[in-house]
Amino acid sequence: MIVFCGYANSDLTVHVPSLPGAGDRVQACGIQRYDGGMAANAAASAARMGADARFAGVVGPDPLSTAFLAQLGADGVNTEWACRDGHLTTAVILVTPDGERSVISEDDDLTEERLARVLTLLSDAGGGRLYLDGYRFPWAAAPLAQAPGLRTVVDLDGCESAEGARAALSVAEHVILGRARAERLLGPDAGAAAVAHGTHVLVTDGARGWRLHTPEGEEHTGAALDVTARDATGAGDCFTGSYLAELERGARPDEAARFASVAAGLSVTREGARARLPGRAEVTAHLARAGAGLPRG
Repeated sequence: MIVFCGYANSDLTVHVPSLPGAGDRVQACGIQRYDGGMAANAAASAARMGADARFAGVVGPDPLSTAFLAQLGADGVNTEWACRDGHLTTAVILVTPDGERSVISEDDDLTEERLARVLTLLSDAGGGRLYLDGYRFPWAAAPLAQAPGLRTVVDLDGCESAEGARAALSVAEHVILGRARAERLLGPDAGAAAVAHGTHVLVTDGARGWRLHTPEGEEHTGAALDVTARDATGAGDCFTGSYLAELERGARPDEAARFASVAAGLSVTREGARARLPGRAEVTAHLARAGAGLPRG
């Protein structure tokens, strides 16, 4: 079981010819509304890869939240642990023709008390893996440290401080983040951070691939798919969800990263953060054609 606790968004995606600067006015080429959010996207990706995925973020009691959870359920995600006494946040995403994007989001209602509820539910269910996004650190480290045996994976791309990053590294079994944020929060040597904290640090770098640092000081690298990107929104969430699903199947971290890289590469060739997530059969077929083999497990 993998429990995804974190952001759920109603994404308002605006296609623009270029990202506007201060005082600029641009004409939208198209506007669509999609379901999104880091945790929800990652949960949907993991479920499409065959994992037992549960969403435990915060939404509201309104019809839009009900439809949001229903779509997660259609993707194979169990939503019984979702908290419905908050609100479903909105994110405005500006996407350029080459697939680059800027995101404007609002804070959700996940609190330390609500996280503690999720940890209790997970413990009562016999344990499993917990996904948490980086926006929760450093405050989330304390309750996580008090949950013995918890296997935590943190997507640090929401983290803004070195203090928060250190707190996440101290409690996580795996930490995933983009290269620019890794350099800003961890310094030039992410491998040293992995060894110092006894955790896996997986650094993604878009079209340039990924680099995995292990607690033992090993380093593994992999290339990204050579594709033409239409929309990169949610590609990191797809990578993370697929990575967790493969870990849950028993794959080694480097094998899981290789699998996740293919999934993320396929996802950017279509529009929308979640509607375009590939399934396991599509990823395994691509790996087979490429002669890369499949993760064990």
